[in-house]
Amino acid sequence: MGSLADTILIIVVLLNLALLGTGRLRPSIRLVAAQGMILGLLPLLVSEHGAGLRLALLAVATVALKGVAFPKLLYRSLRSSNAKHEIDPVVGVTASVPLGLLLLAGSFWMASRFQLPAGVEVASNLVLPVALATILCGLFLIITRLQALNQVLGYLVLENGIFVFGVALAHEEPFLVETGVLLDVFVGVFVMGIAIFHISRTFDHIDVKQLSRLKD
Repeated sequence: MGSLADTILIIVVLLNLALLGTGRLRPSIRLVAAQGMILGLLPLLVSEHGAGLRLALLAVATVALKGVAFPKLLYRSLRSSNAKHEIDPVVGVTASVPLGLLLLAGSFWMASRFQLPAGVEVASNLVLPVALATILCGLFLIITRLQALNQVLGYLVLENGIFVFGVALAHEEPFLVETGVLLDVFVGVFVMGIAIFHISRTFDHIDVKQLSRLKD
């Protein structure tokens, strides 16, 4: 199981870098959806007692929300906005990938200095660095992308990092906590999707930089 968990975590990192390397919104949604579906398998691989009913339900809920429901909401917002790509990011797409690699290297460095409480074991040695790198990737997208939809994707990537950290550290899965987080994220994405729709309908764009120019 450890090797499968390592493979999933490596794929998560590659999807992070691919997301940083594209400015087109539709492929970005696909990448985040793929990341969510892959992470849905992670709870099944970290338990010492195998995949029980609770873990199976968590995996199904994760795949259904992160891989299906969230992308559908975002595709609907994308169609209503008529936006196709990031227009003027704070950090360009070309420069984002090398910076993403630096964030990844920094995450491995920080993880090497992170001391877990006594008796706590991780499902993989990649858990901490990948979780940190995914959280930082999400923050990077939120800060440097000016399209509201891209910022929602950054929020989802950030939550994916938190999900990796929470799920892979727990051998006895905190089912209620994780499903509560999924519900919170669902509500957040739903509300942000509505906000994007109304921003697009009112201003004919979803560029948050232009919204800062509004006056009373």
